[in-house]
Amino acid sequence: MLTNTKLLIAASVAALAVTPTVAQAEWPERPITAVVMYSAGGGTDTVLRALSAEMAKQMGWQINVVNKPGAVGGVATKFVLNKASDGYTWLGAANYNKFSRVKGGATSKSWEDWYYMQAGTSLASWSVRPDSPFKTFDDVIAEARKRPGQVTISTSGSGGLWHELAAIVAQAAGVQLKYVPYKGGKPATLAGLNGEVDIAGGGVHEHIEFVRAGKLRNLQQTGPEDITLEDGTVMPSVGNFLPQIKNDLPFSGIYNIGIRRDAPVEVILAVQKAFVAAVNSDSFAAVVKKRKLFIDIKLGEEADRRAAFLEAVTAATFQKLKVPGAKTPEELGLPDPADFDKWWPPKGYKPLSLPGS
Repeated sequence: MLTNTKLLIAASVAALAVTPTVAQAEWPERPITAVVMYSAGGGTDTVLRALSAEMAKQMGWQINVVNKPGAVGGVATKFVLNKASDGYTWLGAANYNKFSRVKGGATSKSWEDWYYMQAGTSLASWSVRPDSPFKTFDDVIAEARKRPGQVTISTSGSGGLWHELAAIVAQAAGVQLKYVPYKGGKPATLAGLNGEVDIAGGGVHEHIEFVRAGKLRNLQQTGPEDITLEDGTVMPSVGNFLPQIKNDLPFSGIYNIGIRRDAPVEVILAVQKAFVAAVNSDSFAAVVKKRKLFIDIKLGEEADRRAAFLEAVTAATFQKLKVPGAKTPEELGLPDPADFDKWWPPKGYKPLSLPGS
């Protein structure tokens, strides 16, 4: 993956070398606002703040980051859609905002109404307090079989990513859990830390500092391999316990910046140039390394395709899980994930044409 990432970065930088001078000289003339769809302190917020700060540093821009959590991204999405499409208001998104249409919070299609730039990915995590009776992942599964639907786990919102990935793991293990929604990964993590739930759901990047400090004990993470910390503490791969899903790992979160697709082309080019430079910076790499995140750039039609595929997977997953309020793939005009390659590109799709890319 590292080789592909380096190639992507190199290709992106080469393509962006032709960015029009006007974009740098005349835009932006005022501060930019990045609207993060989850609460402050969570994984999406942490990544987008670090990325925005580095973009501002690279380009000499002023970027203000604000949080508008709610409706699994729907609140932030509607807020940005109600602003002028001039590039001054960005969506600080997770997972290409794939839950917004599936959960009914917004109607915009990621691959038609937005131009997404993917920065990196994260891993899902289950952790417990040191005094928890659950010493291992297998302990949770055994208890959940005794008490179906009663073992509690926090999520970043009903129908959100950590809900989806926790449900996929539980479904693979053949158990039912009780999912308790919070407004973001940080409050979901704190809920486990404070004993409000049996298990803290969330991301490795949200749990890792508490694991390092001995305040949480990790039971599983959704990477393909174990993660060994500096002191020898192991965050085990869920593949150790559920070999039937090992080949499907990693299950991951994705971090993006979304720009309105009808923004001026020269503005999108300027933002993309800043984005690639920021993701490729030493300071952003340090943030990623510390929190066990992974740099993985996707731009243009590749990002559009990824957005559509993830939405198809989520719609199909939520249909199986009977998530309240979730729309079916048919209602959304999406294929079964197994048929996605035949479906893409959908009728009427047009990749955004950017000079030099």
